[in-house]
Amino acid sequence: MRKIIVSNLISLDGYFEGPNKELDWFVTDQDFFDYARELLNSVDIILFGRKTYEMMAAYWPNATENDAAITHKMNNLTKIVFSKTLSSVNWNNSRLADTDVKEEINKLKQQPGKDIVIFGSGELVSSLADLGLIDEYRVILNPVSLGKGNSMFKNLKKRLDLKLLKTKPLWSGVLILYYRPVGNMILTN
Repeated sequence: MRKIIVSNLISLDGYFEGPNKELDWFVTDQDFFDYARELLNSVDIILFGRKTYEMMAAYWPNATENDAAITHKMNNLTKIVFSKTLSSVNWNNSRLADTDVKEEINKLKQQPGKDIVIFGSGELVSSLADLGLIDEYRVILNPVSLGKGNSMFKNLKKRLDLKLLKTKPLWSGVLILYYRPVGNMILTN
């Protein structure tokens, strides 16, 4: 069965984007790009919420300063967008999810293919985490504190217990933490 993997860069104080959605604090180096290529080669679908999809669709089709293999994958992998407000998506190989999130994810997990990844998309991550549909979290911890921002889990309704699978330190000081969910999730208010 395919896995749903969340892979997000996070600040030391737990934000995946700044208060104005800025991402200029990401620490990247050759090790990070090696990780990104390896991840993109292990998946065949990227899941997005509307906000992240719109940001990525505006950036990647014209990206020139990035690794060519990463740019190629971002533009050519299948992309599924979960949105209640979009009526169409235009980025190459994109489609809107046509069923509810739980049904769509369960259907995708049963299909043959590689794993599935989610980038950004904090609201989608929270929804899928609450439903117990995420199989692995890759938290890419950046050596920076933002003070303010948006948490990947700000809409989480249940406690999420995780087991550390492995760590991967990068030369830049970034640490990739690999987790899987464990136990029963506990409803919070």
